[in-house]
Amino acid sequence: MPAHLTLSTGFSVLECNGKLLDLSPLTPPKVMGILNVTPDSFSDGGLFLSADNALQQAQQMVQEGAAVIDVGGESTRPGAEAVTEQAELDRVIPVIESIRENCDVIISIDTSKPGVMREAVKAGAGMINDVCALRAPGALQAASETGVPVCLMHMAGEPRTMQKNPEYVDVVQTVKSFLQERIACCEAAGISSDVLLVDPGFGFGKTIDHNLQLVKNLSEFADLGKPVLMGVSRKSSIGALLGRSANERLAGSIVMATLCCQYGARIIRAHDVAATVDAVKIYHAVTHADNMADEAHH
Repeated sequence: MPAHLTLSTGFSVLECNGKLLDLSPLTPPKVMGILNVTPDSFSDGGLFLSADNALQQAQQMVQEGAAVIDVGGESTRPGAEAVTEQAELDRVIPVIESIRENCDVIISIDTSKPGVMREAVKAGAGMINDVCALRAPGALQAASETGVPVCLMHMAGEPRTMQKNPEYVDVVQTVKSFLQERIACCEAAGISSDVLLVDPGFGFGKTIDHNLQLVKNLSEFADLGKPVLMGVSRKSSIGALLGRSANERLAGSIVMATLCCQYGARIIRAHDVAATVDAVKIYHAVTHADNMADEAHH
């Protein structure tokens, strides 16, 4: 089956290694649950290192309404240490296999390494979520070979240095141009344009003001013609605006996620799945109230 299908409505559905992800505007935006199998992620590092703990967390997020579980084996927080490919594989592959066997959910692999992309998809992952937008040597080819949808994210620099005085003349246009260029590179590498998603990279090499500009102008990224994914959950910008520690940022994260939906995001990446799913459902019900009233009358 192709990785992209078009419904009779003309909107696209992504085929993710045998599972379908409906991102049409007629449906509420989808929630991607974050599952970090790392010792050092900023919010949940070390909590889900064992495959059993990771599976329990995945099952909980599926129960709460996650459409996708995003498994990551290397922290991308500012100043994070790099890990070897083998170490990353040892962390993520058993978890992906366990989720595939026990949950009916799309699994995304959060990685920039070509070898991890290939092995993760073999193990059952149906999407690649790459903070480096397939810029690592061999990543374009690996993604092309897997045939699964790919999310391209913008990041200035790399995780260890990205928050050292990030500067832009116009952050929205810079990020948009970067994503356009990466889309073109993917197409040149044989990756179908129809399986690409874009993520402006909230918090990745941006100041608070840059992040706010990205959210406010999110429709610019929707104009690229690809589903927009946004990860704002518990980010430091929310903490700085509110004076809250990472585990006190739920309300701020929910408001930011809802605004992202309003401005065009189709996938929200979140730690707090149940609350985010609730917020997205309310957003969708309000914005589609006229449609619902019309249906009730017929």
